[in-house]
Amino acid sequence: MSYSTAQIRNVALAGHSGAGKTTLFEALLFAGGAIPAAGSLERGSTVSDFDPMEKARGHSLNTAIASTDHAGIHVNLIDTPGYPDFRGPSLSAFSAVETVAVVVNAATGVEYGTRRMMEYARARNLCRVLVVNKIDVDPGHLPVLLEELRDAFGPECLPINLPADKGTRVVDCFFNPEGDSDLGPVADAHQRIVDQVVEINEQVMERYLEDGEEGLSGQALHDAFEQCLREGHLVPVCFVSARNGVGVTELLDLAEKLFPNPMEGNPPPFEKNGQPFAAQPDPDAHVVADVFKIVNDPFVGKLSVFRVFQGTVRRDSQLFIDDGRKPFKVGHLFKLQGKDHVEVDQALPGDIAAVAKVDDIHFDAVLHDSHDEDDIRLKPLDFPKPMFGLAIEAATRGQEQKLATTLHKLAEEDPGFLVEHNTELNETVIRGLGELHLRVMLERIRERYGVDVATHPPRIAYRETIGAQAEGHYRHKKQTGGAGQFGEVFLRIEPLERGKGFEFVDAVKGGTIPGQFIPAVEKGVRQVLDGGAIAGYQLQDVRVTVYDGKYHSVDSKEVAFVAAGKKAFLDAILKARPQVLEPIVDLVVAVPEEHMGDITGQLAGKRARIHGTDAGRGGEMLVKAQVPLSELGDYATELKGATAGRGRYELEFSHYEPVPGAVQKQLVEAYRPRHDDD
Repeated sequence: MSYSTAQIRNVALAGHSGAGKTTLFEALLFAGGAIPAAGSLERGSTVSDFDPMEKARGHSLNTAIASTDHAGIHVNLIDTPGYPDFRGPSLSAFSAVETVAVVVNAATGVEYGTRRMMEYARARNLCRVLVVNKIDVDPGHLPVLLEELRDAFGPECLPINLPADKGTRVVDCFFNPEGDSDLGPVADAHQRIVDQVVEINEQVMERYLEDGEEGLSGQALHDAFEQCLREGHLVPVCFVSARNGVGVTELLDLAEKLFPNPMEGNPPPFEKNGQPFAAQPDPDAHVVADVFKIVNDPFVGKLSVFRVFQGTVRRDSQLFIDDGRKPFKVGHLFKLQGKDHVEVDQALPGDIAAVAKVDDIHFDAVLHDSHDEDDIRLKPLDFPKPMFGLAIEAATRGQEQKLATTLHKLAEEDPGFLVEHNTELNETVIRGLGELHLRVMLERIRERYGVDVATHPPRIAYRETIGAQAEGHYRHKKQTGGAGQFGEVFLRIEPLERGKGFEFVDAVKGGTIPGQFIPAVEKGVRQVLDGGAIAGYQLQDVRVTVYDGKYHSVDSKEVAFVAAGKKAFLDAILKARPQVLEPIVDLVVAVPEEHMGDITGQLAGKRARIHGTDAGRGGEMLVKAQVPLSELGDYATELKGATAGRGRYELEFSHYEPVPGAVQKQLVEAYRPRHDDD
């Protein structure tokens, strides 16, 4: 069908692993007529899990995009991985949609991934829908599950349809509320929705109080419902069995009638020159689009997937990348249908499309057709910080450059994957969101790109900071027979709040250091920031104020003030109670209840602070703690041994804090011999 922006619905399927997102993705495409039959994970025939590694593992590793038409709307669907290790690609999809459908496994209920995805969607100001899948597996548990959802996410979680006949069909609670369901009278559920919806708008509430529901037009109720969705005042709960097709068409009907289109959803958080910018879903305006997915295919080349927020992208048009001066030609424009690329003539505001073989495009790039849009940026998503690390090197001499290129391509594709290079140790470190994440990346390096690698544990990403104010001074004076070098710097340092980074302040008065040499002083200071002062780690959370100095009209040069700035900074740091900081992570361990004592005892020996425990389903317990990352080097093996392979864990960066005195002493002493000659 040809469609307008008002007919588009953009929906991301998110949630915990095993909830059935990929099966639901297939069922929606089949119900909309986009595919002749729904594929299955067991046969490796799904539209979304087309990567050989996904087929082998039986679960999603990447986001997949496809679309279908239904009842006059065009639905762009994004299937996201459920494993927390692949949260980077999952969250990237959130910048392309108005609605996040968080899929819940009816058999396992509210899981950790369910909570996290609801939190991320709320933080991004997106409409949220809870889709309870597998309702025919344990239909007797559904009333309890509905209360679990309301306890976890608030009383605004209300069913928009209800299961009936032991989960073999669903009945509408909003448009045609008649009969009974497995969870009670449909009319009662309908009344709760109406009561919630009319609260959002005073005029609607007044009419409702005066004349009841009969006094509200269908449009007034729709508008109030859509406003509730947009403001998070209502989170609809839908019941489906994706494998059997129950409730799937009804979910598409709900998307058509109530999900926001790109003209109705909350405006995307764009900024222009640092100020909020409202992208207009006007097909005739200048183009503004955001790249939310990169795929580097060894055979097809680089594919850049973007969401259009303003204007119309047409085949053979020209687009700029960020503030680039040279445009590229949109030679081919594609809609994605899983692994298939369907060529199209244009992409309207709200649509999702792709271009191929444009090497300069990167993740989160803004594409536009006018230099008036040079400074537009979409506010970055708050991705989890990759904390699992492996030092990596080519196993075969001569493949170093091929490995570097491969790592760059993988980092382009996954915002949760980071590549660092430690120049001091000449060590390349890859960081991911979990052990599985890095295992998959290593397999891709070997299988997709043909590079054999060797790995070993990396150094922990410690940081340095200061604990007090101090002043530093250094005079750099060098006479070599010809022109000399002279520069003198006085500076003051003070600690900043944790996580604030670095500030450099020029407070020089009277030209005691000429303005052209101030950048050289800052350059010297930044050399210390990068290389550290006491243990060789990056320095952070410090303000440096240069307030005085001296210069010589002939001998003062940039190099002299670089040296003076560096040495004055080091002088001040040693007087300012220097500290080594270590990364602390939030750890969630899921274990059978009978192993709780073993696990808590194990964590106590790792300097962990246990914050609490939660009961899960089937006798499983969740232990929540904060632990120094340095204590978790071999935790996967330890946990497996302690629980006979039944335990699992997730971690996410929390903050930095000072290491114990004995640990700092070890790190400083290990660093000192390498730098005694500096």
